[in-house]
Amino acid sequence: MKIALLGYGKMGHVIERFALERGHEIVLKKDEFNTYEGLSSADVAIDFSVPSAAVSNISSCFHANVPVVSGTTGWLEHYDEMIALCKEKNGGFISSSNFSLGVNLFFEFNEYLAKIMSQFDHYKVEMEEIHHDQKLDAPSGTAISLAKGIIENSNYTNWTLDDAPKENEIHIEAVRVGTVPGTHTVTYNSEVDSIEIKHTAHNREGFALGAVIAAEWLAGKQGVYTMKDVLNLNTK
Repeated sequence: MKIALLGYGKMGHVIERFALERGHEIVLKKDEFNTYEGLSSADVAIDFSVPSAAVSNISSCFHANVPVVSGTTGWLEHYDEMIALCKEKNGGFISSSNFSLGVNLFFEFNEYLAKIMSQFDHYKVEMEEIHHDQKLDAPSGTAISLAKGIIENSNYTNWTLDDAPKENEIHIEAVRVGTVPGTHTVTYNSEVDSIEIKHTAHNREGFALGAVIAAEWLAGKQGVYTMKDVLNLNTK
């Protein structure tokens, strides 16, 4: 399979290694200094760039008739626009805040727990996410996805970074320190006890492998998909 890498930073290098190990060919390594030359020859593109480049990268793929997997966060105000373009061009698209297989299983646990805990309103939920100090967005896209999973399965209506959340808001504590790849914790607190689920990434490799697996699955397909489709978790 021929892969275009859109964004060739630290994640791009790790994705490249996994792709080559799995027998794929890299036909484009796009960074801020080169063009999209070679994109049209790709079977699929993987976008791990920066928020300011994501829309251009994704739309270029749709115009070139190349399915695209995007793990860039911080650009989602343009998400509906990209979905409309995907449909207009009969493109293929997967966007995820986190391609780690473990995190996507964690999303499922989070939604299931939220359904259960919605019956017990004396528990209040809060979240913490910890990332390296070079991460550009806060809270993380993964934290926002976790919050949305809770909101869709409970009486909560919003999330906030404010230390004094309203009654139906989920407080997210965003911490930036050192070289932490990503740690996400969801805690339900009551006066007598706490229930906590946590995912800790040990390195970037889980994100990269998941992105390559998603690209393998998406190649040759049209439509808008999620990691639930890739992992066959759309059973509910």
